[in-house]
Amino acid sequence: MENIKETIINEANKMKNELIEWRRYLHMHPELSGQEYNTAKFVAEKLREFGVDEIIEGFGGTTAVVGLIKGNGENTVALRADMDALPMDELVENRPYKSTVKGVMHSCGHDAHTTILLGAAKVLTKIKDKLKGNVKLIFQPCEERHDCKGAKALVEAGVLENPKVSAIFGIHMFPELPAGKIGTRVGEFMASSDIFHIKIKGKGSHASRPHMGIDPVIIAAQAINSLHHIVSRKVDPLHPAVLTVGKISGGHAENIIPDEVDMSGTVRTLSIDLRDEIPKWMEHTLWGITTAYGGAYEFHYEHGTPPVINDERTTRFALEKMKEILGEEAVIELEYPSMGGEDFSEYQQVVPGTFIRLGIRNEEKGIKAPLHSPIFDIDEDVLPIGVEAMSYLAEEWLRQNQ
Repeated sequence: MENIKETIINEANKMKNELIEWRRYLHMHPELSGQEYNTAKFVAEKLREFGVDEIIEGFGGTTAVVGLIKGNGENTVALRADMDALPMDELVENRPYKSTVKGVMHSCGHDAHTTILLGAAKVLTKIKDKLKGNVKLIFQPCEERHDCKGAKALVEAGVLENPKVSAIFGIHMFPELPAGKIGTRVGEFMASSDIFHIKIKGKGSHASRPHMGIDPVIIAAQAINSLHHIVSRKVDPLHPAVLTVGKISGGHAENIIPDEVDMSGTVRTLSIDLRDEIPKWMEHTLWGITTAYGGAYEFHYEHGTPPVINDERTTRFALEKMKEILGEEAVIELEYPSMGGEDFSEYQQVVPGTFIRLGIRNEEKGIKAPLHSPIFDIDEDVLPIGVEAMSYLAEEWLRQNQ
């Protein structure tokens, strides 16, 4: 075991410049959800170069790439990375690897996730004769968008079967942890991510004669205030939840009361039961307010990704093994979950799994922007750390679960 651990550490650090090169290429050529054609091609070419045994491009009719490294055993563990970028401009001038695609940027670290999984693939192919089973490599599209259902589509297409996966691990960049620190926690880790759309219906009139109409702007204002009170007055304070109206639109001119106002937003919870209750409370609130004002409403609630709930066994295993390869001081058992969403949870609905955070914050290098920021960047020194962690978790899971 010690020889394998040292081999993983040496191989991961030996390829540091290569990892940086891959990550910068991906950063300069970002692609939106469902459009990761060049990224998928890059990934597949690298996997062929490494000698990965099986490579499926376009898995499940998506842009996903799925690889399989065949070891000596029946068990299979999966490692997952997401590949898509966000629809935003990168607002920096002197970054040599700045996005070359207008309006598209890797501001959530998916370029680094893809790079780390490529690095783990290269390391694991070098030691596949020592692997006590198989490693499935899942390069997933469409994590950032609800409507193209990245992980869900892959699960439905059988990505966790043939061969059947016994556990899955994933990693994400985390600006709130110092560069080089890595952490996870048992249980609630990230929130569900649902979206809603509301149409408030009134009766248009001249702005000087509001009594002749039914003002949907007033109704919408009352509705927004009341909807935001749901969390503070209906939800147990010990159960985290977020309800945010993030978009509102209505009207055409300052002197016209419109017929309708549209608004939309998101709901986040860590509890499956609470997730089911909140839309019921929202509907009751909308009915009461619109009825009181003589208006009407349409309400559409879309369940997105479930909460990320880290399995106890795989998470205790991950914490122990990351300490073995990275050192006790580098590994943190995180105290609190996050209200951000992640479709890694779709895999966890089927197999035990653990999601992990890798710290990237380095204020001396000016790297401190949050995720989804137009100036987001990572400390590239952490890339070999991610490769070490993911490679060792896969190798050790197979060794201990023959």
